Amino acid sequence: MEIVTGVFRSRSEAEQSLSLLRSLGIPEERIGLLTPGMTNRQVERSVRTTDSEEPGMGKAMGGAVGAALGVAGGASLGAAAASLLIPGVGPVLAIGLVGAALLGTGGAVTGAALGESIEEGLGEGLPHEDLYLFEDALRRGHSAVIAFAEDGSQSDRAREALVRSGAEDLDTVRENWWARLREDERKKYETGGRSFERDEPNYRRRFQAALHPKMRGKAFAEVEPELKADNDIDAAFRHGYERGLSYQRTVVEIHKV
Repeated sequence: MEIVTGVFRSRSEAEQSLSLLRSLGIPEERIGLLTPGMTNRQVERSVRTTDSEEPGMGKAMGGAVGAALGVAGGASLGAAAASLLIPGVGPVLAIGLVGAALLGTGGAVTGAALGESIEEGLGEGLPHEDLYLFEDALRRGHSAVIAFAEDGSQSDRAREALVRSGAEDLDTVRENWWARLREDERKKYETGGRSFERDEPNYRRRFQAALHPKMRGKAFAEVEPELKADNDIDAAFRHGYERGLSYQRTVVEIHKV
């Protein structure tokens, strides 16, 4: 299977792409939608309950969640939908097993077990190394769609469908993300007389490595054996990783919910 992703500026564009992906023969269990949304507590507060019914209980709660997630509008993917509170991001609606499993790796309420089960069924697994890009998109009010195509032909058609719906591919999203950070990172790195132009590729790889769910919050000494397995440790390597850790701490603190 091949992973196909797209980031949309609006939820309506993302929802439009879902029907196109399904029309290509991609089953719902292989499609996920991530979009900024309400927390479960906010959903509870929007529910009108009877005197004998506690907030968040019974059919009233189920109906409110359904409405909040756009289920009636056809945006649901199967019956799987979750309202998640993601550190550094805020409230997110994860619609479909793929979306819930991906965010579950970031410490959300779905947990790692769901992610592992989805990975086993999809073969290649979820794009965990790009989780920071999805999080950044969600912080900026954008929505993301992730789908698993059966083969190259279906994946090509799926990418075309996402573009027609207004999506940016993940490579473009990644370059735009780095472009917003690059100048500040260059200035900080060159303070010590180092050449950012020469060292940027290695610096950037390690910066991004620090954002992987398996590395987040871990000091360089903790992950050094794993990181240096296929790389030589140099100044750019270490500085990039440490700056990535600092970036992750900063966005979580600024967007604390």
